Amino acid sequence: MKYIICEEPNKFVLKEKEKPNRTENEALIKIHRVGICGTDLHAYSGNQAFFSYPRILGHELAGEVLEIDGNSQNLKVGDNIIVMPYVSCGKCLACKNGKTNCCTNIRVLGVHTDGGMQEEVAIRTDLLIPAKALTFEEMAIVEPLAIGAHAIRRARITAGEIIVVIGCGPIGIGLMKLAQIKGAEVIALDIDEARLEFVKNEIGVKHVVKVADTAINEVLKITNGDLATAVFDCTGNKRALESGIGYMSHGGRYVLVGLSKGELTFSHPAIHAKESTIMCSRNATLEDFDFVIDNLDKFPTEAFVTHKVNLTEMIDNFDSWLDPKTKVIKAMVNFNVE
Repeated sequence: MKYIICEEPNKFVLKEKEKPNRTENEALIKIHRVGICGTDLHAYSGNQAFFSYPRILGHELAGEVLEIDGNSQNLKVGDNIIVMPYVSCGKCLACKNGKTNCCTNIRVLGVHTDGGMQEEVAIRTDLLIPAKALTFEEMAIVEPLAIGAHAIRRARITAGEIIVVIGCGPIGIGLMKLAQIKGAEVIALDIDEARLEFVKNEIGVKHVVKVADTAINEVLKITNGDLATAVFDCTGNKRALESGIGYMSHGGRYVLVGLSKGELTFSHPAIHAKESTIMCSRNATLEDFDFVIDNLDKFPTEAFVTHKVNLTEMIDNFDSWLDPKTKVIKAMVNFNVE
């Protein structure tokens, strides 16, 4: 079977190998679609945290069951499934407390262990979620949207809140739409005007603000001087992460969704005066996946998936997805090869 491996930074290779053998608690999955996310882009570029080479990337997966034993989800051969790619141990304190998303011993497919950029893969049965009537494209975007859903749930967003989302990449876009579904009003910030136009036209975000020295004044104006009760950073950019607290109201929450490899510095008087709640949001849980699946009919999947290629075309196209000029929101790889 064919697979694509990232052997070192900036080097993908298309190879062939034997089909995998599954264990008793695993299912054999045929991969239909793989979504490309920021983690994949960063890993390819050589600046992804918690990463080593060589590695088969891919954790936004739409698949079909080829082989499976008895299981609690009643999945059977031929069923389409979504993969929750966070391989947790089930034994650590975080897992026991229901926080499998930040398991002490977590192994994320495509990051800590090989992922889904292969025609067939053996995956632990408890990580498979029935896809119901979703299309392959919808199935493959559930995972990135679930990350936004988890951040919203962490922050306990309620109807009527005004929130700021910094970064109009795939995670930020998903978070914005899901926050709207929760009844929140969104202010979107980004440096890219095309991305701001996208969230305005496709997501329905009324307030879009280009990041500049005057951005704080625009947020103050929109919020009648109060600023936002919750601010989400979806960039992972050090400068953005350190400045995002400035858009937060007194008594508000600042949620770090994006991941930076380095250290962050905050002014203690500034965060103390606001009695700031600063929290990180990592990955997602089954509850978040279920919320996305139940609300995906409200999400503009067709507009969101801007670039589609076949398995054999991915390597030639991948570099272009790093260029903002190509206006990629979500690239998708079709693994249905003959």
